[in-house]
Amino acid sequence: MDANTKKDIRSLSKDEIIEFFVNNGDKAFRGKQVYEWLWSKGIHNFDLMTNLSKDTRIFLDKHFVINHIKVDDMQRSIDGTIKNAIRLFDDKIVESVLIPTEKRTTACVSSQVGCALNCAFCATARIKNMRNLNADEIYDQVVAAHQQSNLFYGHPLSNIVFMGMGEPLMNYNEVKKAIGMITSDEGLQMSPRRIVLSTSGLPKKIKQMADEGVKFGLAVSLHSAIDEKRSKMMPINIKNSLTDLAESLEYWYSKTKSRVTYEYVVWKDFNDKQEDIDALIKYAKIIPCKINIIEYNEIEEDGFQQAEPKVIDSYQKQLEDAGIVVNVRRSRGKDIDAACGQLANKKQ
Repeated sequence: MDANTKKDIRSLSKDEIIEFFVNNGDKAFRGKQVYEWLWSKGIHNFDLMTNLSKDTRIFLDKHFVINHIKVDDMQRSIDGTIKNAIRLFDDKIVESVLIPTEKRTTACVSSQVGCALNCAFCATARIKNMRNLNADEIYDQVVAAHQQSNLFYGHPLSNIVFMGMGEPLMNYNEVKKAIGMITSDEGLQMSPRRIVLSTSGLPKKIKQMADEGVKFGLAVSLHSAIDEKRSKMMPINIKNSLTDLAESLEYWYSKTKSRVTYEYVVWKDFNDKQEDIDALIKYAKIIPCKINIIEYNEIEEDGFQQAEPKVIDSYQKQLEDAGIVVNVRRSRGKDIDAACGQLANKKQ
């Protein structure tokens, strides 16, 4: 069989792999062995599946490929952050980031090659949306980060955020499948409570997740609680208004009892006025939430500037006075373009 016509074996479920072996006169347990090699052990070469006979490995190679990722380039920041340029099987590139702190490491993973949402402040928006990542490609990013966490920081990966390249809810089926394997006993066995999916705001998908009873966390890239302003920064808001988003988040909370995190950048001369603070406080009162005020990371020729420190302080104080949980997040990995909004495949 020609290599270009072979099926990626990791696109099959365990039952489908078992069925393949049974249909070809082998035992069901052979499929379970292969599935374990592919996911629990992360093996990307049939020849390394040592408890299979040579004939079985040749047979697998005749029918299937394993379209795994490769870490094409790894950069380390002065603050310890690692950025990986991930080469996919079709030679397209995405980036993922490993962020260490004293007690934990967090992987920031991508879900698409490029992005279609055109957010004004994001470097990824300058890359055309080429395709969605498959679940195994998402999973492989996490495995790579897990291995680097053990190698460089001496402990396993502790947290995952879907805040890399792409809008996760525009590739929800594959993202959900990847999370299922990451949290499975047959995968990385990570708790879904340590995973956060960040979205620009797709109300129908948020409601779908609520109906499915997902256990991972939800974050929303907000940046303004005033429709006109948010639409300027995030065109998705034109068809998915703050009112629509709020209604979906109320539904989310009613189903999951899980508070949402709002990600919020404050820019000079854009959302640094008292009206912006008042609007955010009002919006944050709709459901239980916490707010992460994120340091802005400049990208080339975008014309935006970080707000003055006194404005950030005012945001923080007024939010806290209103009883809202707020954290001011300082960027990591800025010197290697690994901070929020900077992922842009410059090496490609």
